[in-house]
Amino acid sequence: MSTATVTFQPRGAAAELLRCKDPECLISGATGTGKSVAALMKVHLACLMTPKVRALLLRRWHTDLTSSTLVTFKEKVAREAIDAGMVHFYGGSSQEPAAFRYQNGSTILVGGLDRSSKLLSTEFDLVFVDEAIETTAEQLDTIITRLRNGVLSYQQLLLATNPGPPTHQLKVRADAGRCRMLYSKHEDNPRLYDADAGEWTEDGKAYIARLESLPGVAYQRRRWGRWVAAEGQVYENWDPEVHVVDPFPVPDDWQRWWSIDFGFTAAFCWQDWAEDHDGRLYLVREIVRTQRLVEDHVKEIKRITTNKQGEWMAPTAVIVDPAAAEDRATFEKHMGIGTVAANKAKTAGIQAFQSRLEKKADGKPRLMVFRNALKYRDHAMVDAMKPIGLAEEIPGYVWASKPGSSTDLKEEPVKENDHSLDAARYVCAHRDMKGPPSIRWIGGRR
Repeated sequence: MSTATVTFQPRGAAAELLRCKDPECLISGATGTGKSVAALMKVHLACLMTPKVRALLLRRWHTDLTSSTLVTFKEKVAREAIDAGMVHFYGGSSQEPAAFRYQNGSTILVGGLDRSSKLLSTEFDLVFVDEAIETTAEQLDTIITRLRNGVLSYQQLLLATNPGPPTHQLKVRADAGRCRMLYSKHEDNPRLYDADAGEWTEDGKAYIARLESLPGVAYQRRRWGRWVAAEGQVYENWDPEVHVVDPFPVPDDWQRWWSIDFGFTAAFCWQDWAEDHDGRLYLVREIVRTQRLVEDHVKEIKRITTNKQGEWMAPTAVIVDPAAAEDRATFEKHMGIGTVAANKAKTAGIQAFQSRLEKKADGKPRLMVFRNALKYRDHAMVDAMKPIGLAEEIPGYVWASKPGSSTDLKEEPVKENDHSLDAARYVCAHRDMKGPPSIRWIGGRR
């Protein structure tokens, strides 16, 4: 039988996580503290040391799991065992999900909660949910019912996340005693902090400097790992549990609206909104990218809006920032359709957006976002630790402070990280601040 040497020196919360046998354990903390590595290592070691363990690695979305969590597992956790032939990856089939298969009969299934029917049809000893802040309480409760394989002496749900608002279901879950919360610090990560010397490494100095430049709530959460709400948040009634919904096939007879906030160094944002027959708006697709020409954005928009028959449905209107005249003209030329100037009255637009977030008599708001609306995570924005997409921008959108005023707040929000917010405000203002437009189909098909 093959052998491999696994080297791992856990510190702080990572060491506590390895020892913890509580039914639910959440490791929370600042960005880059090694939370995911610690949880993945615990699952890996359990499978290496005990035959026939069944484990599961999950994220809310399958694509996010394959592009991040599985890369970390292969490169930073299981590399020695994979190279020694002790672990093999099986890509899955119509009958079986993808999995890491161990020489001793242990198995780690992998997938997203958006493809969970096969994954959750079996029983496990350990389940690790990465970026658990994306999940709902109901999803976690369903996962817990599958923890009954009985090979390990304990069965456990492991969760890792960066912190969010204190009202989030994960924090409430931990505060209620249902889940043990461990707090991870940057000093726990040996790549960032030399514990023997008692100082930051070169990588650590550079990383902490980037975090120190973050504004407001992002600084509190990502630098210090605090579960805090944004002070002076503009959209206080935003609730991801309510406003972020699972995607569904959009009927062809729903109106479609595109909204665009142009940018190059600052992000370009294109949004595709669907409006149902009751006037609710759903953000179906969103592109947020930097350092690209308008004509390149047009190519991408055409690609993702064209169906298998090579047809595309033109929107009822394309609402754009009228100040970006050159970009607007370029878009119209390459897309082959006209655009409408956005109503940029900010206060009224914010009120229109705010009104749509409120629940109506049927218990539903009039604005919702598909969980998979964002089509690409811009690497430059990720490296700069900027929010990407509407659902990520909203929590940090705050009123500007005005020292000495009675309320200490201005009437304008801070002009920062608001590319998607501006585009969303344009479509809300277009729909709610004037009468219904005449519908004109331009190209494509109806």
